[in-house]
Amino acid sequence: MRLARRATKISPSPTLSIDARAKELAAAGEKIINFGVGEPDFDTPEHIKAAAIEAMARGMTRYTPVPGTLELRQAICAKLLRENGLSYSPGEIVVSCGAKHSLYNALQVLVDEGDEVIVPAPYWVSYIEQVKLAGAEPVVVTTRPENDFKLTPAELAAVLTPRTRLLILNSPSNPTGSVYTAAELQALAAVVVEAGIWVLSDEIYEKLIYDGAKHVSIASLGPEVKVRTVVVNGVSKAYAMTGWRIGYAAAPAEVAKAMADLQSHSTSNPTSIAQAAAVAALNGPQEPVSAMVAAFAARREYILERLTALPGVRCRRPAGAFYVFPDVSAYFGRSFKGRVVESATDLAALLLEEAKVAVVPGAAFGDDRFLRFSYATSRENIAAGMDRLAAVLASFA
Repeated sequence: MRLARRATKISPSPTLSIDARAKELAAAGEKIINFGVGEPDFDTPEHIKAAAIEAMARGMTRYTPVPGTLELRQAICAKLLRENGLSYSPGEIVVSCGAKHSLYNALQVLVDEGDEVIVPAPYWVSYIEQVKLAGAEPVVVTTRPENDFKLTPAELAAVLTPRTRLLILNSPSNPTGSVYTAAELQALAAVVVEAGIWVLSDEIYEKLIYDGAKHVSIASLGPEVKVRTVVVNGVSKAYAMTGWRIGYAAAPAEVAKAMADLQSHSTSNPTSIAQAAAVAALNGPQEPVSAMVAAFAARREYILERLTALPGVRCRRPAGAFYVFPDVSAYFGRSFKGRVVESATDLAALLLEEAKVAVVPGAAFGDDRFLRFSYATSRENIAAGMDRLAAVLASFA
């Protein structure tokens, strides 16, 4: 038997693989401290769950329009105008089964075989695989810590070719937590418009932002760039709704129609009940979001304090999301119990087996000098994990 070529080119998600291994060890009785998974540890707010229950009670259990209910698409339009200064009509909105699904749909309708897609690194793990599934070639641009891991206009211009079709932009970023300023985005937009390429703007972490930073959507910086941008967002991170699987894309009408047509032959509509819950999330009280962000901010302070106190570990201060991305390359070439560490991948494996601490190696994000820690876990877990990490690193030869 032979699998299709596209299937043989797919790599499993490293973040989910780490999480699965951590849960396997936990099921065997090990006490694992898991910094690997990227989801809030808070429960979905009660008013959102109540909206889902009410939707079931009134019989909202059938198919909806493929791109989502009109009520939800109107709520998304209102949110984009209110919070992002973006004007869209419901016909330019496509609701999908999570932001990951929205990204997949967008790439499937925007790029062809042989096109090039620019992906700044460090990048979220699924971008590369989704680009390859669309038949395109990922062009990875390694960004620099001294630039806060943000792509510069010169770096973007340097990799443009006649085959360049699209730029993937993620702000706030997973895994680095970097947040682009309006001026930085405006400079990138100028290159994008001149080159005539698309932007796929992943803004799923937009509400998780700190230190007075402000989220800006590149699509809001003028009509010339807006018509070349697909904005992707969702309710999973901001409202602790990862399992509800609701993401959305805002795009020019022709692109939105193509995405909806594609979706009509794959998943059809997202879950009707989850759509009702998403309406309540977007239109309802936002205090639970503020409380969650405040808790994340306090955890960020603590994990940064603990990491920067470790000899040889360097970690810049993230402005958004709920990850830290420390450089652990000072430990490469050193050994623990005769086991030599040559990469962050080696160190992550060692930490899981020896310290029972699960982290994701930077290789998953395009730079194996780093580890990604999610602080979407309790202060107690962070403290215990940092204690274990410090004990292992102190024992290196």
